Amino acid sequence: MKPTIHQILKSTFGYDTFREPQEEIINHVMGGKDALVIMPTGGGKSICYQIPALASDGITIVVSPLIALMNDQVINLQEVGVEAATIHSNVPPGEIQEIERKLNNGETKILYLSPEKINSEMTQRYLSTLNIGLIAIDEAHCVSVWGNDFRPDYTKLARLRNVFPKSAFIALTATADSATQEDISRQLELREPRKFLSSFERKNITTHAHPAQKRLDQIAHILREHTGDSGIIYCLSRKDTEKVASKLNMMGLNAKHYHAGMDAESRYRVQREFQSDEIKIICATVAFGMGIDKPNIRFVIHYSMPKNMEAYYQEIGRAGRDGEESVAHMFASWGDFLMLKRFVDGSEGKEEFKRVQYEKLERMWEFASTTDCRTNGILSYFGEYRTEGCGHCDNCLNPPLKKDGSINAQKVLSAIYRCGQSVGIEMIIDILRGSHKAEIRNRGFDQIKTFGAGREINRLTWKNYIIQMINKGIVGVDYSRGSCLIWTPLSTAVLKGEKKIKLADFVPTEKKVKVKKKRAATNIIVDDSLFGRLKAWRLALARDKSVPPYVIFKNSVLEEISSAKPKTDMELLQISGIGDAKLKQYGEDIIRIIREE
Repeated sequence: MKPTIHQILKSTFGYDTFREPQEEIINHVMGGKDALVIMPTGGGKSICYQIPALASDGITIVVSPLIALMNDQVINLQEVGVEAATIHSNVPPGEIQEIERKLNNGETKILYLSPEKINSEMTQRYLSTLNIGLIAIDEAHCVSVWGNDFRPDYTKLARLRNVFPKSAFIALTATADSATQEDISRQLELREPRKFLSSFERKNITTHAHPAQKRLDQIAHILREHTGDSGIIYCLSRKDTEKVASKLNMMGLNAKHYHAGMDAESRYRVQREFQSDEIKIICATVAFGMGIDKPNIRFVIHYSMPKNMEAYYQEIGRAGRDGEESVAHMFASWGDFLMLKRFVDGSEGKEEFKRVQYEKLERMWEFASTTDCRTNGILSYFGEYRTEGCGHCDNCLNPPLKKDGSINAQKVLSAIYRCGQSVGIEMIIDILRGSHKAEIRNRGFDQIKTFGAGREINRLTWKNYIIQMINKGIVGVDYSRGSCLIWTPLSTAVLKGEKKIKLADFVPTEKKVKVKKKRAATNIIVDDSLFGRLKAWRLALARDKSVPPYVIFKNSVLEEISSAKPKTDMELLQISGIGDAKLKQYGEDIIRIIREE
């Protein structure tokens, strides 16, 4: 008799209960039906296809976009006693033959393949000789041109329907708005798929957004608050990763950079050192982290504004995968917005594609600039709506103080009008502050009435005010004329004093009042001495096995052990995250360490 899904959950993965809606998804796909699963990073998507693979007779194929991601999943499964394998360009022919032998004999239950590999006719011919019960398409947003990481090879996956007509399909992603969800189902030709949509709220991540003035100083301040914590600083360009890492090191902070332009050995070394906690701070381009299931990342910082909400949401999800409190800081400037817009302008996409990307960029800018609850902005983007604040974003924890900004708004509008609505944000600020730059004199803008009308306000504050006015719809931007500032239908009422405007002042990160979130009550009292010995044992073992420490046990498991101090195998099995395979491998060592006290 085959074990039940609950028995597999406990004996293999060491968990007593499923998270919502894992059990419902598992039963659905085991019934041979297609599913589309939208679940946040760290929400337990992999369980939704791994347990059906172990509870059924057939083989499960998992299509995944990154070699590192596939390798990581296979290592994790092998650690809990599951026969899993991956075939990609780095696997030698002899190893592939052994994998195929185990597949033929029914020993291997889960096979990870890249889209390029599974799309090859040779691979499809071989797989068609096997009993393929389920095909899981991970990172399924890659199939959609509306997604944040479109990959042409994903669009060919619909052909698998003809090769495996009797197999159930499950598409999974953490980032897909309603349009992308529909496109995934259409592109993959899912058959009447049931949609499982989890909440997009990540309650353990506190989100912050900051104007980008003096961003390196602000980042250094954040890092010093997280001494000893692991984190990622995402940059838009390779050059920025190197520049930021170099400047942080000059400030006395140990950081390394990572990008695709580095040689393979250097990339591997940096990634391994980060996974093993030898390096705490990585300055990287956005691809870094996709193949890493590192649970104890405590912070993610965006040095520049991401291109859309999907990318932002996916990247901050690399923090706090262990459920512990983490933070996400984003720095955004008007220059970031214009640079990202130029990227879209210069792309080879069709006009419809560009239009959608412009709209997504606008939404990202609104999110970065809002003075309202940021979490609600994320939720509404993905089709989840509410009005009450989240309590874990900067605007909820430290509501911005707003004051009457009507006079300053009138000065901005007057300057825009008197310049013929023909200049951008930087020149408007120069005019308000009375700059005598040659371009201003040559165009006669030093003669207009509002020249120098805002000398008493510094440049950073003026930029902050104008950005707020753009977000409120009081000032428009004409992108067809070099992003000139223009009037909108709301401008006249403000200039005439018929409509009052409230504006918030920019407060640097280091001067913001810190409001601590209330943590949920817990009965766990960790023995720090025992926890430290267990971590040292885990690190030595991880080095011997050439795997990251978290593959052996996550910190949360060691903390629970350090609190409960189990003395027998049965007591160890009560620890969440310890199943039969890990008990057999590590139980004796753990009990010995506990008894050595």
